[in-house]
Amino acid sequence: MTADAGSLSKAAPPPTTTVKAKQSLGSRLAEGVSGGAVRVFLIVVGLFWLVPTIGLLLSSLRPPEEMTISGWWDVFSKPSQLTIESYDKLLQNNDITESLVNTLLITVPATLLVVIIGALAGYAFAWMEFPGRDWWFLGVVGLLVVPVQVALIPVAELFGKIGLFGNIMGVVLFHTGFGLPFAVFLLRNFFAEIPKELLEAARLDGAGELRLFARVVLPLGGPAIASLGIFQFLWVWNDMLIALVFSDTDSQPITVALQTQMRAFADNVDILAPGAFISMVIPLVVFFAFQRQFVSGVMAGAVK
Repeated sequence: MTADAGSLSKAAPPPTTTVKAKQSLGSRLAEGVSGGAVRVFLIVVGLFWLVPTIGLLLSSLRPPEEMTISGWWDVFSKPSQLTIESYDKLLQNNDITESLVNTLLITVPATLLVVIIGALAGYAFAWMEFPGRDWWFLGVVGLLVVPVQVALIPVAELFGKIGLFGNIMGVVLFHTGFGLPFAVFLLRNFFAEIPKELLEAARLDGAGELRLFARVVLPLGGPAIASLGIFQFLWVWNDMLIALVFSDTDSQPITVALQTQMRAFADNVDILAPGAFISMVIPLVVFFAFQRQFVSGVMAGAVK
């Protein structure tokens, strides 16, 4: 018995050696990824990703004659050429300023309507009982596969008959209609993960459905609602296809106005650069302003 025990003790590897062997690949990769070199690499990648934005900003601050003969990087050797003359000219261009106002008048209502209606419908599909609830939800999910291009002509004909074609309201309604299926699908799945006991406790305290939705569901669903709002805002703000079809010269957003200016690029380069930068920087400001809520919503969805 003593000999056998001795031979087994000699044959068995030390526990520390086994742990090191098991962690040899995964732990080394994890330690390498969390190192300072990787952080420096990610910072460099992030700065490289911002190069087009920085280039557009510097181009918008250069005189038109300089933009036609050299690249934006020439600013680093000749910083004296920086000027806000292009932005002054941009503010004097009625087409661009009106298109910026139109973009806000389209984007803000289309985002708010999708968030509000999507949240109410998502709560109804998640926690309210009514006939055909599951079938109605399947119908909403089925609308996700309908391409926007398929509905352009039929909806344009419908809007023309009821007087909504060529104005801001028509663009808002189209964006709202095509944004709602995804909003309902996203928020319904998020709301369905709320503990049932929490809702029942609120009902026992006398809370009705509307108060329950406002006091319990909305605060818990804040990250998901913020994520939806950011997605919808960016999609509507950067859209050109729908605005190109459903808007006219009095209701066109900034994307269509810039596309119109590009027809005479040589004469309007001093308008295009600052206009494109303003069109791009506003969504970036919105994203970074709600970055924490956006990340929380994504992580909450990933955990659930």
